[in-house]
Amino acid sequence: MPSQTFDNRRLVGIHAERVTNVSNNEFPGHYPGEDHSWNLEKFKKNLTVTVQRLSQHSIDFDIVGVDASIANAFRRIMMAEVPTVAIEQVFVWNNNSVIVDEILAHRLGLVPLNVDPSLMKMREPDTTPTDQNTLVFNVDITCERNPKAPKGTLNPHELYINSEFLSSHITWTPAGDQEETFAAKRPAPINPNIVLAKLRPGQQINMELHAVKGVGKDHAKFSPVATASYRLLPHIKITKPIPPSKAEKFQKCFSPGVIKIDPRTKEVSVDEKNVRNDSVSREVLRHPEFADSVELSRVRDFFLFNVESEGPYAPERILPEAIKVMREKLAVIRQAALALREKTTTVDTDVVMADS
Repeated sequence: MPSQTFDNRRLVGIHAERVTNVSNNEFPGHYPGEDHSWNLEKFKKNLTVTVQRLSQHSIDFDIVGVDASIANAFRRIMMAEVPTVAIEQVFVWNNNSVIVDEILAHRLGLVPLNVDPSLMKMREPDTTPTDQNTLVFNVDITCERNPKAPKGTLNPHELYINSEFLSSHITWTPAGDQEETFAAKRPAPINPNIVLAKLRPGQQINMELHAVKGVGKDHAKFSPVATASYRLLPHIKITKPIPPSKAEKFQKCFSPGVIKIDPRTKEVSVDEKNVRNDSVSREVLRHPEFADSVELSRVRDFFLFNVESEGPYAPERILPEAIKVMREKLAVIRQAALALREKTTTVDTDVVMADS
């Protein structure tokens, strides 16, 4: 038996051919004699956010006590609505490399920049670029033969000067007050070693780049994350003792580290720390001898998030930024609802929703 148990109402049943109890039934009127109306204090008591792992570019954290709609909203906002800064316009003065202008411009737009979006304003369509909404970068690189190349070498890095157009060749040109605004960290690509094009003697690239603030729902280049995903916490319940002779076979039906076998007694148990790593492949249910010995499920309101940051945000900052965006959305909805209520209480006619 697992040491950590959950209310059966919270479990999504995983069977050999089907999934059961997928919907949340904790709403008013479903269970007789029980009050499941939404309560702020109860919500605050049940809600927990726990960081499980944090590195320079990724984070694993758990969100417990929310509906799937809320967890998925956070995931979508992290991918599509947390703003970043990326190259939007490319003015090509000269490019005689083998990479055509359009492909090179597309590659440049996907280069992550280290610019803090909070220091810039959104640039509205058809507005003039300013030092508050646009960053200007320049590229001027020419490939030449290296007169000091070792004799007989075939290495292009030794044969030629500037044999590759790297992201480090993108240089920032300050305008207006930007020198002071970005004094703490000069705008530049996060990774200076991204190869954008390969050059040979006589080939030159000269262009001006304009970077603006945007969001991922407009273009993927503005997404602050490489991946943002979640899954439900696996729950494994051993209902009958597993015979010692079949302990290893049972263990191999799960992801490594999920099932423990006592070396002395051969008793099988679930590792509560590593159960989160199980893929819930249902392999164990394919074997008739184990079909009645284990119950598989997932905890409906226990979300295991994995987020990889590929932009200016530290991994631990992305969720708070997503929450900030959600609060702004809720404020707009609340304002619209109050305005709608005010109109309906004063005028007994249909309300015309004007374009914003």
